[in-house]
Amino acid sequence: MSQAVPGLPTDSKIVITGGAGLVGQNLTVRLLQRGYTNVHVLDKSRDNLAIARGIHSGARFIEADLAERGDWQQALADADVAVLLHAQIGGIHPEEFTRNNVTATANILDALPASAYLVHVSSSVVESAANDDYSTSKAEQEALVRDSGRACTVLRPTLMFGWFDRKHFGWLSQFMLRVPVFPIPGNGRYVRQPLYAGDFCEIIIAALGRRQANECYNISGKEKMDYIDIIRLIRSANGSRSVLLQLPYWLFHALLAVYALFDRNPPFTTAQLKALVIDEVFEDIDWEGIFGVEATPLEQAIRDTFTHPVYSKIRLTF
Repeated sequence: MSQAVPGLPTDSKIVITGGAGLVGQNLTVRLLQRGYTNVHVLDKSRDNLAIARGIHSGARFIEADLAERGDWQQALADADVAVLLHAQIGGIHPEEFTRNNVTATANILDALPASAYLVHVSSSVVESAANDDYSTSKAEQEALVRDSGRACTVLRPTLMFGWFDRKHFGWLSQFMLRVPVFPIPGNGRYVRQPLYAGDFCEIIIAALGRRQANECYNISGKEKMDYIDIIRLIRSANGSRSVLLQLPYWLFHALLAVYALFDRNPPFTTAQLKALVIDEVFEDIDWEGIFGVEATPLEQAIRDTFTHPVYSKIRLTF
């Protein structure tokens, strides 16, 4: 079992909002492994909360729509620390991004005691070239937290992957296993800096222990790699025999647009495609030195993500 971090006693009341998704599930695993006994997970996905209850013995789970005020706010009233993970990541309806990223955050801040320390998970898109409903609402969400006057650490991660990934690399891996041909937008030569969720969760835990006031960090993956080469690593890890086929961008965009006509909540949208093919490199700070977390090599992280005997087999819902 890993040890508790200095500055964060094992009986601290830790509330994780949006905690049944990718980062929240990974974070809960690591907190329980460190001996924390008062972990509370809030999420509105009944299915994903059911999965969490089945694998995270010792944590407490509350089904809640954070954009609606309700009894769930009582769970935050005596929190020692809170990790804000709730986010609308994909979708085609602008009002959903405002509701789940902005309104929900305002409700959470109203419910938390002034003494609670916050780690807010923002996003690298706040400073990226992307301009869509997700990036705009995440910028508004971050501003709410930073302007609240509360002691907090704001973390802006790049694209993440890891256990429990139901979108991004996780969805791509499952799709790859189902089809004989895997499409690549354009030539696939756009640089990504994927961040391993396991490393990011260790950063969150370290930040909770440090309790520094009003800090903001851009957290990017330590290795830069073209998208097509990342796909090749995933294919090697999951054993897929799918053939990679490069498609013109316009054709890929058109196929996604047609798919969205038949799926109200598509796993991959045209807006995400636009963000995907932007060739941009994010700031690479020394988060290993700041938080005392050693980065996992990218190839090893991808292999662990798709070969873990338990967590690689768990499928979250959208």
